Amino acid sequence: MTATHVLVTGGAGFIGSHYVRTVLGPQGPGEVTVTVLDKLTYAGNPANLDAVRGHPGFSFVHGDICDDQLVHRLMGNVDQVVHFAAESHVDRSIRSSAEFTRTNVVGTQVLLDAALRAGVRTFVHISTDEVYGSIAEGSWPEEHPLSPNSPYAASKASSDLLALSYHRTHGLDVRVTRCSNNYGHHHFPEKAIPLFVTNLLDGKRVPLYGDGLNVRDWLHIDDHVRGIELVRTGGRPGEVYNIGGGTELTNKELTGRLLAECGSDWDMVEYVADRKGHDLRYSVDCTKISAELGYRPRKDFATGLAETVAWYRANRAWWEPLKDRAAL
Repeated sequence: MTATHVLVTGGAGFIGSHYVRTVLGPQGPGEVTVTVLDKLTYAGNPANLDAVRGHPGFSFVHGDICDDQLVHRLMGNVDQVVHFAAESHVDRSIRSSAEFTRTNVVGTQVLLDAALRAGVRTFVHISTDEVYGSIAEGSWPEEHPLSPNSPYAASKASSDLLALSYHRTHGLDVRVTRCSNNYGHHHFPEKAIPLFVTNLLDGKRVPLYGDGLNVRDWLHIDDHVRGIELVRTGGRPGEVYNIGGGTELTNKELTGRLLAECGSDWDMVEYVADRKGHDLRYSVDCTKISAELGYRPRKDFATGLAETVAWYRANRAWWEPLKDRAAL
């Protein structure tokens, strides 16, 4: 059987690198080769790919998804695309949205155009639940209107619609996934969980936005990657699939769990001014991916969080050099 050649954009980042390590690992599908295209911005880390660097089915290209000549050249040699590459930190998008528009919208357009011209079989576009906006109760199905509230979410919603338009207009096999908040090892320490854990391990206080009552659903990267693979291998062209973790917590509840895991108390928490346009609650309905593809989150949150904290405790050499780069 000829191996399927997958181009993974943003494959040196948190989720993308875990995807690559998984599909090329012993529990992967086999018969898959991977080319990672990554610009190695502040959040991209070559060390995230050390585990697969010697794999015969792995190759790495340092480059920008907005570089149309490079992207068109690479696309001619691949069968499928899994597109992770994105600017993703909401606070950074509030300060300046230019890079978010360039990477998330223009970069996606360059990839789609090259995939169409090259006759790529499948294009999996990785998105976020933040495109739906905020929901007071219940959960969003995939058909819910998009109502993004941050520049980051707006740029991702734009790229979703652009990707789906290539299916409807050109017949390109595009499949979109929208995930809830991810957590796990190798997470760049600007996002809530790795920021709080690394601060607490260093004896530093942690910043809690507003009253801490904003609610997020937490998805372990093992479950997210498994959901993406289900969509890549069995999803339907032109469809959107929500991928959730099934654990909803207020930020205050999450903080309490992190304090307990790190052996700290509430004296280590500093309440700070709320984020502009801070969405109150995210919650995705995963009925579709469960019914069609058999997805269920498997990682218990308590176990996953304990494993995550233990990983950061044991891997200071990985995250300590990144702390300065994480500062806004």
